[in-house]
Amino acid sequence: MIMIFGIPLQAFLGQLLLGLVNGSFYAILSLGLAVIFGLLNVINFAHGALYMLGAFLAWMGLSYFGINYWLMLILAPIIVGLFGILIEKFLLKHLYKLDHLYGLLLTFGITLLIEGLFRSFYGVSGQPYSTPEALRGATNLGFMMLPNYRAWVVVASVVVCLITWFIIERTRLGALLRAGTENPRLVEAFGVNVPLMITLTYGFGVALAGFAGVLAAPILQVSPLMGSNLIIVVFAVVVIGGMGSILGAIVTGLGLGIIEGLTKVFWPEASSTVVFIIMAIVLLIRPAGLFGKEK
Repeated sequence: MIMIFGIPLQAFLGQLLLGLVNGSFYAILSLGLAVIFGLLNVINFAHGALYMLGAFLAWMGLSYFGINYWLMLILAPIIVGLFGILIEKFLLKHLYKLDHLYGLLLTFGITLLIEGLFRSFYGVSGQPYSTPEALRGATNLGFMMLPNYRAWVVVASVVVCLITWFIIERTRLGALLRAGTENPRLVEAFGVNVPLMITLTYGFGVALAGFAGVLAAPILQVSPLMGSNLIIVVFAVVVIGGMGSILGAIVTGLGLGIIEGLTKVFWPEASSTVVFIIMAIVLLIRPAGLFGKEK
């Protein structure tokens, strides 16, 4: 039997894969937070609840209407994004000139409202969501069995993250988004509707959370508490990567997921706190985060 640092290879790679899957969720969720904070300067505490909403939409689509996973992977993010647009249009837009705390408190209140609504209808126990038939089973790699669905989660998350990064950092649209938050009057002088652009940006950021929720549904029990259990870790990821840093959110999310997975192998007692230990160290050394810019 092949051993790595005294650990069987199969167990080591299994935890590495689990860490990569968790890291994929951290990356795509922290990416949405980074987009919203970096371009709108809003700390969106409702992100976890909207992630949960995406998972519940997938479950309800299948349970009530027979809509399969693949269609809900498109529909759920769109619905969550439209809901986010309503939040921004009627609530958040009035708080942009105020302190960040007001936006945080508003989105925290929205979180309590959404979670309370789903808890009143479905309780706190999780609802099972079956893995799509095309992705069931596992692939034998010789040294381990690779679950097909978990491999899909990693690939889908990385692809979405890279496309988002490319659009924001390497296209004219991304340049307009960044410029619109720094100097909206100048951008409006070029005929760009900055308020609409900001609204759509928030909608896109929360749509990423909805997409992650659909990806998570077959792995986790779909529960009203699934977002609140994850959002604190995701905020820690954003802080470590740098508030508003798109690349930081992606790299840090994937990296911390892997570190967390390997910690379960070598030091299981610290696996639930390792992310926060790293956050404390990073804040002491580089308060702006690993990829953040000092102001």
